[in-house]
Amino acid sequence: MFTSAILGVGVSLTVPLVTRAIIDGPVTRREIDLLLPLALLALGLSISEVILVWVRRWAQSRAVSDLEATLRHDLYVRLQSLPMEFHTRWQSGQLLSRVTVDLSTIRRFMGFGLLFLVINILQLVVVTILLLRLYWPLGVVVLVAAVPIILLSLRFEKKYLAISRRVQDQQGDLATAIEESALGFRVIKAFGRREHVKAQFDDSAVKLYGTSIEKVRLASRFWTFLGVIPNLTLVIVLLLGALAVGRNTITLGTLVAFITLMLSLIWPVAALGTILAMAQEAMTSADRISEILDTQSSLKDGTDELTKPRGHLRLENVSFRFTPDSPDVLHDINLDLPPGTTLALVGPTGSGKTTLTALLPRLYDVTGGRITIDGHDVRDLTMKSLRNAVASAFDDPTLFSMSVRENITLGRPDATEADIQQALQIAQATFANELPWGLDTRVGEQGMSLSGGQRQRLALARAVLARPAVLVLDDTLSALDVHTEALVEEALRNVLAETTGIVVAHRASTVMLADQVALLQNGTITHVGTHAELLATVPAYRLLLAAEEEEVHA
Repeated sequence: MFTSAILGVGVSLTVPLVTRAIIDGPVTRREIDLLLPLALLALGLSISEVILVWVRRWAQSRAVSDLEATLRHDLYVRLQSLPMEFHTRWQSGQLLSRVTVDLSTIRRFMGFGLLFLVINILQLVVVTILLLRLYWPLGVVVLVAAVPIILLSLRFEKKYLAISRRVQDQQGDLATAIEESALGFRVIKAFGRREHVKAQFDDSAVKLYGTSIEKVRLASRFWTFLGVIPNLTLVIVLLLGALAVGRNTITLGTLVAFITLMLSLIWPVAALGTILAMAQEAMTSADRISEILDTQSSLKDGTDELTKPRGHLRLENVSFRFTPDSPDVLHDINLDLPPGTTLALVGPTGSGKTTLTALLPRLYDVTGGRITIDGHDVRDLTMKSLRNAVASAFDDPTLFSMSVRENITLGRPDATEADIQQALQIAQATFANELPWGLDTRVGEQGMSLSGGQRQRLALARAVLARPAVLVLDDTLSALDVHTEALVEEALRNVLAETTGIVVAHRASTVMLADQVALLQNGTITHVGTHAELLATVPAYRLLLAAEEEEVHA
């Protein structure tokens, strides 16, 4: 790409020198015999320049497309590898803006700006040297005219970098607002807050508009200056050059070559503003992308593999806090669950049940103590091995904009049709077979075309189909009616008998699935026993379940 571009510049700068030879030779001296060879040479150079431009563009498009694809792949892989702590801090709109807008900005600069920044600088240097060699007084005029351009470019660069960052950050904020309003449209409509959300969007859009206009004004002042200086310089050169020809200081051919070479500088100088603007935007985009690529994951992948995991789960003095400066959310958690044991985790809202279940598949890492599966510290296991052994179904199920089949088999792509139907039966999700295209029906973004209970049952089927050694059900039955819940619980008994299960429970009927019950209060487990034992001996447990049952019946 760069080779063909440099050769193209060399060819284009040779044409004015051939023109000089034609004017000062065959034209001035009437040497017609030399006219045809020089004319053919000029034609050949022009054709060569066209071919080199084609080669440059072909190589350029291929290289830039490969670069963008590689960057997008690396960025997506990095996002997938970063822990939950990162994703809870970052707005999804900001991430989306970086993956789309910022990558496109870098592609445009790498495909156009970088090449022409190098070529134009090279052309400016080479042409200036040629102009000084052709007639140095006029060359000095051109050189002096370049000084204010260089000084203003340096000043423009600093201001444009700052304002470009503001624009791109505000674009990310606007993308977040659009995404949130699209996902929460039911809530917005239900509460009649359309005008309120629209006003918030307008505020963000107007803010972005104002910053963008400020950016355009800054660029337009710079580009106007770049247009004035070359034209003013050209007028001075024409005047002084005509006087030099009249005094026989230089030949007419030299003046024509000088003017032609100088005219070849007008586009590089005029384009300098656009290229510098693109460079600043690309630098800002690269900085924003580097913020993600340079983020170090706090979760380090282990090296151990679980072969035929049995599911013996132990939590030894486990504690957890979200940040080093925050208090412990969990502390002094001790559990020993042999293979095939089912534990119901019961506790008031905010006691840390969901946080505790998130530690098992390492969505977060413990900050104290350790968690082991079959004697292996989960931090020593590879992520793939651990998450093949532990499957989770959450109270807020996430479905993707793909078919029902693809959603269900997400944790086990090689599942047979019989396995899928069995998982659907256990989760009471056979309604999926009756959808317009059966299991190949697309459920739409976030599965919003389905009810909450249907989404929850499909998420449960996905967890069951994975056949994990440890199955985590985080209040997975909360959106089901009593009749469906009873059917699901009956089917789950057989599944939980073959795996180690942790069930976050709020109802007595769900607790009855478990062999043992753990009461979680104030970030620690205060009591462990059977449902009957805790009901008889722990007033706090009895009151908690009684309150939950009253809410259900209400």
